[in-house]
Amino acid sequence: MDLDTKDDKDARAADSDAGRKTAESGPPGPGADAGVPAEAAAVPKEAKDGKKGHDPEDSRSLKGKLKKKDHEIKELRQAAEELRAEAAGLKDRYLRMAADMDNQRKRFDRERAEYLQFAQGDLLKELLTVLDNFERALKIRDQAEGAGFQEGVDLIAKQLQDLVRKRGVTPVEAVGVRFDPAVHQAVLTEEAEGIEEPVIGEELQKGYKLHDRLLRPALVKVRVPKSGS
Repeated sequence: MDLDTKDDKDARAADSDAGRKTAESGPPGPGADAGVPAEAAAVPKEAKDGKKGHDPEDSRSLKGKLKKKDHEIKELRQAAEELRAEAAGLKDRYLRMAADMDNQRKRFDRERAEYLQFAQGDLLKELLTVLDNFERALKIRDQAEGAGFQEGVDLIAKQLQDLVRKRGVTPVEAVGVRFDPAVHQAVLTEEAEGIEEPVIGEELQKGYKLHDRLLRPALVKVRVPKSGS
């Protein structure tokens, strides 16, 4: 006669199912926690925490890079200081040179002004000698005979001509030469026969050159070919 109750039968059935599942999955591995599934026990701790392991090689590489960057920054700062010092030296040198050039320019202008002021001193001194002779001639013009006075004036004129010629002053050719507007200034004109180009007929005022440069043109009367000839 079966004396087991319904509850006893259900408990034995549950134990039977648990034993069958344990036999199918096998015994737990070494170090596995009791009651923890094998799949959970096989997962590494780093994967459980979600963090990557610490690598000493990466740390040393990063420190080396930082040290190199610090060295480069130090070199750049030193180079910048040297450039600033060089720029300051160049600026000081420029200011000194500019001051020297300004002083030289002022000195040149002053010397040039003095030269222009006194450069004609020798010429004026020689002209004073001619002026003295003119004054002497004027004093004796009433007592001197006509011929003697004329000779004295001619002598003074020659003295003055020699003076300017010595200074490089020469007269411009005029009478009888072809009219040249570069050295002649036509004041009057007249038609004439027998000529094919304008020529100087009369010199009204002498012209002069200083070496090869024109000091003043000669004032002339120009003879031009007759109209229709």
